[in-house]
Amino acid sequence: MKKTRRKFTSSFKAKVAISALKERESLAELSKRYEVHPTMISKWKLEFLEKSEGVFDRKSDEDSGVDAKKLYAKIGQLEMENDFLKKSLNKTVR
Repeated sequence: MKKTRRKFTSSFKAKVAISALKERESLAELSKRYEVHPTMISKWKLEFLEKSEGVFDRKSDEDSGVDAKKLYAKIGQLEMENDFLKKSLNKTVR
């Protein structure tokens, strides 16, 4: 009987890693509670610590390279085109 590989969501991994960081329980206790091997918990904990630095390095919306004015102009243009096409469709249907 072939055993399928379990896949864990990122929110589950984060929850387990945070529990491991709190150190209120040993890895053995955590592995029993979450039904995950202690080695995986250690890996997730290390990965969480390595990537946590990037949380505070995020750029604001202005620095992300997206020009809001251009996007709003494009939305307005598309709405006008949509209205025009609706009106012309109504004329041909009648």
